[in-house]
Amino acid sequence: MQTLQGTPPVEDGTLIEFKQIGKRYGTGEASFEALKGVDLQIRQGEFVAIMGPSGSGKSTMMNIIGALDSPSRGEYLFKGLHVEKLTRDERALLRRRYMGFVFQGFNLLARTTALENVELPLLYRGVPAAERHRLARAALDRVGLAAWEHHTPAELSGGQQQRVAIARALVTKPLLLLADEPTGSLDSQRSVEIMQLLTDLNREEAITVVLVTHEPDMAVYARRCVRCVDGRIDSDTLQQGR
Repeated sequence: MQTLQGTPPVEDGTLIEFKQIGKRYGTGEASFEALKGVDLQIRQGEFVAIMGPSGSGKSTMMNIIGALDSPSRGEYLFKGLHVEKLTRDERALLRRRYMGFVFQGFNLLARTTALENVELPLLYRGVPAAERHRLARAALDRVGLAAWEHHTPAELSGGQQQRVAIARALVTKPLLLLADEPTGSLDSQRSVEIMQLLTDLNREEAITVVLVTHEPDMAVYARRCVRCVDGRIDSDTLQQGR
């Protein structure tokens, strides 16, 4: 990953680029082509929503962007680096250094405090304890949970748990935040709070946000909406955002 670390920013600001990305699962008659030659560019600092019905390819696209899966064909460039050529360990390092993830199910450790959950990515990096505590507290403060650092997930509401998950994704200061149906388990009021938080992070800290959602009410927070149908991009439009 030293190559990426030393790579200067792409001149036009492109962070993510898909060139004819295809993804096929299975073999023979049981095979399924989830993506069919997708071209996509996302510039650093954008807030992009990826939408589409079940089976449209949006989750597969998210998994490839997040280096959780590899394309069957085509090229995927992250800051100009060919991700499709990386080994599994190199992809893991890419995720750890440059990406943060937020999922529908929160994925918090049940028996640990909010602070300890947020510290986890720093622990994997070998950050000393005092620095971990400082950075984790700052991240919790950023999402409005400074007073809740000693509470376990069972003592937090769903919206608070998702804020902890966002703080955990932010604590390493990623270039890219990937949010996969982040409001799917929340009521409407908590959903609006989470989407406003993601909007603020994008605008105030220039974090690139890629959101996968099937909810139009959530997609309107993004400044750009990419709609997938049958493994292809059906439309790619700018919108006002909120």
